[in-house]
Amino acid sequence: MSDHAAPGKVEILPVEGLPEFRPGDDLTGAIAGAARWLRSGDVVVVTSKIVSKAEGQLIGVPAGKESRDAARRKFVLDEAVRVLARRGRTLITANRLGIVQAASGVDASNVAGGEIALLPADPDASALALRNGLRERLGVEVAVVITDTMGRAWRIGQTDAAIGVSGLEVLHRYAGTVDGQGNELEVTEIAVADEVAAAADLVKGKLGGVPVAVVRGLRIGENPGAARDLVRPINEDLFRLGTDFAIERGRREAVLLRRSVRFFAGTPVDETALRRAIGAALTAPAPHHTHPVRFAWVRDRPLRTKLLDTMRAAWREDLRADGMPDERIDRRLRRGDLLYGATEIVLPFLVRAGSHQYPDARRAEAERTMFTVAGGAAVQGLLVALAAEELGSCWVSSTIFCAPVVREVLELPDDWEPLGAVAVGHPADGPLTPRAVDGPGEFLVVR
Repeated sequence: MSDHAAPGKVEILPVEGLPEFRPGDDLTGAIAGAARWLRSGDVVVVTSKIVSKAEGQLIGVPAGKESRDAARRKFVLDEAVRVLARRGRTLITANRLGIVQAASGVDASNVAGGEIALLPADPDASALALRNGLRERLGVEVAVVITDTMGRAWRIGQTDAAIGVSGLEVLHRYAGTVDGQGNELEVTEIAVADEVAAAADLVKGKLGGVPVAVVRGLRIGENPGAARDLVRPINEDLFRLGTDFAIERGRREAVLLRRSVRFFAGTPVDETALRRAIGAALTAPAPHHTHPVRFAWVRDRPLRTKLLDTMRAAWREDLRADGMPDERIDRRLRRGDLLYGATEIVLPFLVRAGSHQYPDARRAEAERTMFTVAGGAAVQGLLVALAAEELGSCWVSSTIFCAPVVREVLELPDDWEPLGAVAVGHPADGPLTPRAVDGPGEFLVVR
């Protein structure tokens, strides 16, 4: 930073004694009162969280951990323009400001238990307003940088970066200059605003209650810019060539995340996520360019209870007809209780419209098998897609054994063949984790 520093040294000074901010509070007045020692040429560096609080970017959410996490995930997706990467519950997104960071900048730290914080709606405008306000109250000409914490590509850990700037040269371009060895610099650009943000965080920190610092001794610059100037245009994205590989890797990880979940937390299932998973399942291959798979999402709770009770009664009668004692029947029926406890249930069906008719039994059976396999592929696709959405699932076969009952209760056509039922919800024992894979072993035969 020597090229940007005035003769002498650069100082980083904490602004102490600031209050806890709430929506509508006078942020400018509080900073002016706590830092009456500000001088013209100083750079006031402000953590975005207090800007969000003062500007009312706090969202009330349920206070329980699971419900709060679910609400936060919803707002992460709402604030995202694109999801760039996903691992477990971590999402890297480009948000509405164009900033690429984890979770769209939606944060649950340093706020009350029943709240989450969004980023300021327009951080550059917030920086300008604060700069103008400090000029009016203290008579000083300062620059303002608003910061947020984020990671960096291929680097461990986080640092503060500029998301809002006013009065500071955000980029210093060296293109066309010559270094000490006589080499002309071609592409070097220094993100001055990000350097300032990171330096200020050395005295702010996350737990010390110091959300504002002042960097003194810099040349503010002759060409002040805005933080939006630091956002790389999408057509310059150097990582887009790796997108196909990243997607494929994510699919492989989703396959390993899938497991049978039999106990679910009470957290609601995001409707959009479930619809995405069903849409993904419907891309499964099928014979003759047909679309033989249907899904029934039984959302109506009384109807769901009626369906499960009717299926249970039919199953009991079948087992009694087999001569099974009531005690054993009760134990067998308890295995199906997970559908009662599921947050949602989705029923897959197979419709064989479009299948070819063959006069001989051999080809007719092969045709039937093809469509059955297509139904299985769609069910597996649903289970994997649910895992990719961080949702647990369990496929059970119960509807297959009482197809007429299922069609009657749900008022479905006679040609809809049940393919079981899929219980869906957030796992009661915590997030899904990938399973280890040792290889196919004896289950693979090579000829």
